[in-house]
Amino acid sequence: MQKEKALLWTLAAINFIHIVDFMILMPLGPQLMRIFDIGPSEFSLLVSSYTFSAGFSSFFGAFFLDRFDRKKILIWVYVGFTIGTLGCALSPSYGVLLVARVVSGVFGGLTSALILAIIGDVVPNERRGRAMGLVMAAFSFASVMGVPLGLFLASLSSWHTPFFILTGLAILSFGMIFKFIPPIGDHLGKEIKRPRPLEVISRVTSNGNQMRAIGLSVMMMFGQFMIIPFLSPYNVANVGFSEMQLTYIYMAGGAFTIFTSPWVGRLSDKHGKLKIFTIFMLLNLIPIGIITHLGITPIPLVLMVTTMFFVTSNGRYVPAAAIITGTAQPENRGSFLSFNSAVQQMAAGLASLGAGMIIGENELGQLTNFNIVGYLAIFFSILCIPLAQRVKVVS
Repeated sequence: MQKEKALLWTLAAINFIHIVDFMILMPLGPQLMRIFDIGPSEFSLLVSSYTFSAGFSSFFGAFFLDRFDRKKILIWVYVGFTIGTLGCALSPSYGVLLVARVVSGVFGGLTSALILAIIGDVVPNERRGRAMGLVMAAFSFASVMGVPLGLFLASLSSWHTPFFILTGLAILSFGMIFKFIPPIGDHLGKEIKRPRPLEVISRVTSNGNQMRAIGLSVMMMFGQFMIIPFLSPYNVANVGFSEMQLTYIYMAGGAFTIFTSPWVGRLSDKHGKLKIFTIFMLLNLIPIGIITHLGITPIPLVLMVTTMFFVTSNGRYVPAAAIITGTAQPENRGSFLSFNSAVQQMAAGLASLGAGMIIGENELGQLTNFNIVGYLAIFFSILCIPLAQRVKVVS
């Protein structure tokens, strides 16, 4: 159990760095839009470039991840991710940053799939909800510490600073990988014929249960990533926040989800993953509806709503990740989760890009049509519930 905890904390650390790398760009939106003189559509391309490239890499990763020891492939993928993050830190212009985000996304997508595959291989189903809760708590810690600190340092110096720090943390985390993650190759010992790329696609697409799990991932991404990239720009342009005050949103939301994420994991194991998922998905609709209709609003009221958004968003993801992971057998779990991650990342990119096309900007610099985006996000979120009810856990 101690070795399992050390492994999970290592995965949580990797997840923290990966999530901050992805998340930090969105609250930096107001600063980047001003410095590079770009609008909502160009900014949404900057966000979606990461998710699209992560989607493509995860798609091709589905064809080879199960052919290697999990630890070895994680190390190589993480090297590429670290190089991409350094590229973001050194970017002098919008175009170069766009390319660097693509590189980061290529390896970031594979990192996400490998983290889930390792949990699925090492942790049995009866403890998997708690394991997911612990590793996903990295999102909360990223929100309460990583992103606010990054924003604070960016406001003191420049937007490059957070990426330099993330590069340093990524290099340091290699020590944890070497020490606490053992070779994981049991899936290689299975007497099973490794499929060709087209066979991987065919196997997943012909499995109705796995396709429903992938459909659930897609709807969840559309329900969230039409909102998340524009949360910071909207609060600055329409609600009255300063760029520095954006840190309050992430600190408040992250502080609560640090405690609620493991709690939701325990609830999922005790009361059933589907039941807990449904409750938090329905609760998540409330802050989405409010956030996308806010005008000038006192900061405490905004923080109450955004914190509920963070808590319920994280609360729906923990049981959903456990449900989706359990739809694949160990010998094929890496390829399925990589395939799922690919579709998930592509959906997030399309959601962000679609929202960027809907959202406009008036003569006062305020964002328009965010309410329409909110209605669409609620629609896609509601569709998740009947989909989740039809997904069956097999391992």
